[in-house]
Amino acid sequence: MRSATRALGATAVLGALLATGQPALAQPTAPTFEVPAKFAEQRIQWAPCFDGELPPELPPGSERLQCGTFTAPMDWHDPDNGKEISIAVSRLSPESGPAGRALFTNPGGPGGAGLNMPLAMLANGRPELPANFDIYGIDVRGTGASSTVSCGPAEDVPVPQPDPHDRDPQNIAVMLGMSRDTAEACQRHSGELGRHVTTEQTVADLDLLRQVEGHDKINWYGVSGGTWLGAYLATYFPGSVDKLVLDSNTEFTGSWQDVFSWQPMAFERRWREDLRPWLAAHDATYHLGATPEQVQATVDELRAELKANPLPVPGGAPVDHGVLDAMLLQSMYSKFAFPVVGDALVQLREGRATDPAVAAVRERSTPMLADPQDSMIATLYSIRCNDTAFRGSPGSVVAHSGVEGRKYPFYGYYTIFQPCVFWDRPQVDLPQPTGEGLPPVLMLQSENDPATALEGAEIAHRKFAGSRMITVRDEGDHGVYGAGNACVDDAVEAYLVDGQVPEDMTCDGVPLPEPGPSTFAATSGGTVLDRLDAVNRAVS
Repeated sequence: MRSATRALGATAVLGALLATGQPALAQPTAPTFEVPAKFAEQRIQWAPCFDGELPPELPPGSERLQCGTFTAPMDWHDPDNGKEISIAVSRLSPESGPAGRALFTNPGGPGGAGLNMPLAMLANGRPELPANFDIYGIDVRGTGASSTVSCGPAEDVPVPQPDPHDRDPQNIAVMLGMSRDTAEACQRHSGELGRHVTTEQTVADLDLLRQVEGHDKINWYGVSGGTWLGAYLATYFPGSVDKLVLDSNTEFTGSWQDVFSWQPMAFERRWREDLRPWLAAHDATYHLGATPEQVQATVDELRAELKANPLPVPGGAPVDHGVLDAMLLQSMYSKFAFPVVGDALVQLREGRATDPAVAAVRERSTPMLADPQDSMIATLYSIRCNDTAFRGSPGSVVAHSGVEGRKYPFYGYYTIFQPCVFWDRPQVDLPQPTGEGLPPVLMLQSENDPATALEGAEIAHRKFAGSRMITVRDEGDHGVYGAGNACVDDAVEAYLVDGQVPEDMTCDGVPLPEPGPSTFAATSGGTVLDRLDAVNRAVS
């Protein structure tokens, strides 16, 4: 096994999704940012995003999507120092022309590229929002087509990759070394910009976009990490926001450690209550076991086999235990992926690592499997590690990951991967969002969301004054609006379009699917994040 240098591999990037700890929060007041005229008076040169014939996977109306860029200070605390960055944006106006009402969107991450979010919303078959808003997609600072951060090239990643279930001291030392080296590499390669990839700097960019586009107020739809960003946008610029929809909520009134600390439990719950029983119920199709316990035994056996004998993939990395973990985790974000991962498990058991279902699920897991030079991963680390302090030490991380793994064996051990414990954090003091002085905010939350647990969302709901929450029963998808639930969709559109603010309410979830084709498409059923993934791949 070679040493880990400057990169996390597939297993460790999974750990980026699973943080620990409960740090104390400072309670500063949001600062007021002065906007120099050179930034406030600029105008975006909008142009069609696509040249020539559009990919057939895109929804009708995609030709209306316009793209452009604007310039922002690298550091909003010193906007006249001459250091500037570029922010890439898109805008989808109604077929009849500009709506005059703006809906800013964000896909979460943090660090997800959002340029194609308007098309993901156009593809859901719900015409109300595209007909009534200019819908904006934004690649926030650090990611996508904007000025980016990086963790550098992946070199000397351990082969085979370490298994976080293995608690041998030598293996633990390797995993801690991977986190330490990743923190050092991300900060070194990202340079000065990396220290300014924070929520505070990002919301100032967003308010500048509002000013540049001439809007007095904007509306917001954010998913996952986009709920954190939306809550802070409203906290920093309360006079600039109208209506906010926060879909699949982080515990945005806490810290990033609070947010990610729910995930071992939440993914375990999604596995045990939804995906595993679904596979057992369809044993006639997948032959993985007729009971959840039999499915567990089959998956455990497959994981052990892939760890001992990874399946080769011509021209690519082999499929090992870490790839299997990433594939299963990604598939739990959306019920619409269950049939595909079922087929993939069958194909892997038969040693067919290049078959269509395996390829489809593995491709969707690319952000988790990518080397950390990917700007999304680098932005994720920068936001998480810069925004709020990590309380703990390497020793406490090891101990806590052991506790989490024993309680939640599916992913709890992955909490050992914590670059933030080694991060040289800049001075950032975020004010805690309280909701005071804001119009009512609408929160959407499924009961078994694996990535942003219901329990964390409920804490944020209680602490964020005036918020209303729609809880979706018997549902586990991450990203609720536009996924075929009329109860949710009607309430969201009545709120955004007509200003009808609901009381706290519940909706029944959408039933789990039947086994079906192993494909993903931009215009087929799925969550907004499913559609965004499909659109991104169609235009790449």
